[in-house]
Amino acid sequence: MIPRYSRPQMVAIWEPQNRFRIWCEIEAHACDAMAELGIIPKAAAQAIRDGSKKAMAAMAADPATHVAKIDDIERVTKHDVIAFTTWLADFVGPESRFVHQGLTSSDVLDTTLALQLTQAADLLLADLDKVLAALKKRALEFKDTVTIGRSHGIHAEPTTFGVKLAGHYAAFARCRARLAAARMDVATCAISGAVGTFANIDPRVEAHVAARLGLAVEPVSTQVIPRDRHAMFFATLGVVAGCVENLAIEIRHLQRTEVREAEEFFSPGQKGSSAMPHKRNPVLTENLTGLARVVRGYVTPALEDQALWHERDISHSSVERTIGPDATVTLDFALNRLAGVVENLVVYPERMKANLDSLGGLVFSQRVMLALTQKGMSREAAYAAVQRNAMESWKGNASFLALCRADKEIGEFLADSELVALFDLGYHTRQVDTIFQRVFG
Repeated sequence: MIPRYSRPQMVAIWEPQNRFRIWCEIEAHACDAMAELGIIPKAAAQAIRDGSKKAMAAMAADPATHVAKIDDIERVTKHDVIAFTTWLADFVGPESRFVHQGLTSSDVLDTTLALQLTQAADLLLADLDKVLAALKKRALEFKDTVTIGRSHGIHAEPTTFGVKLAGHYAAFARCRARLAAARMDVATCAISGAVGTFANIDPRVEAHVAARLGLAVEPVSTQVIPRDRHAMFFATLGVVAGCVENLAIEIRHLQRTEVREAEEFFSPGQKGSSAMPHKRNPVLTENLTGLARVVRGYVTPALEDQALWHERDISHSSVERTIGPDATVTLDFALNRLAGVVENLVVYPERMKANLDSLGGLVFSQRVMLALTQKGMSREAAYAAVQRNAMESWKGNASFLALCRADKEIGEFLADSELVALFDLGYHTRQVDTIFQRVFG
């Protein structure tokens, strides 16, 4: 996690003190359930609960010292959970012998990761809501602002800038639904003991811990929660990142000097180049493109983590200790940056109109061709007639309308008034309301 691309709330989820707080909760909840079932004394469960609170209070007051203590123990034990329970025992006292009874390390680690990922997902869902709100506001603002649509980077036919933004809104709305589903899928608890058979732990303990943490019970944990859940979660983050980059690239293209239809807000005092004072570079969206690549880079390791030996191994562990924090922290930062870019995006409708008109009406070529076929000309002949005039107009010899008017073959099928009527922008925007109704309801 690089501080430059991190926000405090998301970072806090992955801090050691949060992880140890969750471990305390899991162990205490499990002991509460075992006490209710008569497996351990109720007084012991209370002592463990009280000791856990004292431990977490001490951790909150001086996290560096207590994290260091646990790390020191782990250097000897070479086992993180044992290091933690050893540290916790100092706060609990003799009753600590009942801590972790019947559990295995993965019960604590996997359940904790599930809870951290759900916490992270909640922040990411809120981030997506900010992006969606910004896109909706700007889409409605520019709903009827006509601009040129491009395919292969080349002028195609007219659209509106609002429709462009509505398309990105729809994509992020799908992303939100996918992330909500991935959150639900990964939010499972495993307290099933060695190889997941509940030999030394009652399934009712797992149900109790799951309910307390707001998680579902993992049907078959095999000692670890199946990693297809995690693979889907990180794959979803990768898709969200792809949508971030898609919008970022659109803005970067629109900010190019030759286009200049929209640009990132350039604040007073901002500098674009150390060498060229005139520069106004799309640095935020370029940054977003790079961050999206980083998030997508974590998808493949998550997919590969699905294949574990038999009931468990820890080949996934080192991967998840890296990609869990880094992917969620990076995407959290990116989504918040994107929301700001959209909110403050500077749009130039007059430049959009100038670019639209720059090819002398060539963008109406399809409509002329279709009109000719409606009048009886074969599609092949209509295409040829329109294309030969379009290519002359492309060379700058005359406007497309003027060339079509002078074309005798076209004149045999279309009256001058009919031809002129085909060069109407309103024809291309007449279904904008339908599109907006579909997207925004």
